[in-house]
Amino acid sequence: REPGARLLAAPMVFYFTPRGDQGHVLFMGKDKVENEDLIAYSFPEDIWFHVDALSSAHVYLRLSKGQTIDDITAEELEDCCQLVKANSIQGNKQDDLSIVYTPSANLRKDSHMQVGQVGFHSSKAVLRAKVKTRDNAVVNRLNKTKVEEYPDLRAAREHYENQLRKERKEAYREAQKQKLEEDRERRRDEEARSYDRIHTTDAMQSNKEMAEKYSSVEEAEEDFM
Repeated sequence: REPGARLLAAPMVFYFTPRGDQGHVLFMGKDKVENEDLIAYSFPEDIWFHVDALSSAHVYLRLSKGQTIDDITAEELEDCCQLVKANSIQGNKQDDLSIVYTPSANLRKDSHMQVGQVGFHSSKAVLRAKVKTRDNAVVNRLNKTKVEEYPDLRAAREHYENQLRKERKEAYREAQKQKLEEDRERRRDEEARSYDRIHTTDAMQSNKEMAEKYSSVEEAEEDFM
């Protein structure tokens, strides 16, 4: 490649369809260079998978907006782990393999790290799963869904953030609208209670004046007539 060509070219990304009907998607970069872009432009709902302590592909599971790592199904977890194992030269040959996974936001990238290398902000947010052995049926099924694309990851992330800002603004406007309506309702209630107090006080005052003027109801009726 010519110097600078990598910066202009879109990364190659492989997409896979995991089991289940949740609409989630699995994806990974072609190599460690592609992984740099996947790290930089990942979504908050992306869950990162890697073979523990060995070289492997960086596999991501993109959940639906608002979902967390706890929403991953058992079938999806197995698919992710089998795909990571199958894309590790050493790990693919080993049994009882440990897989680590964590939200992409927990990935740490320092300037001194090599291409494709990552760390974690918090080790407590890193989960582990054990793969006893390679399951060819799972791997073959995933490979049949494999699609090669060259997405503009930066543009996708910018679009995501723009949509998120719009949703937050809309939520804020709705909250302010609701608060304004509640304030109006409270003022109406206060005004109604204030009117009731005035009405009751006036009635009490009228009764008191009647009692002071007339010695009996009959006398008041005669005066009225």
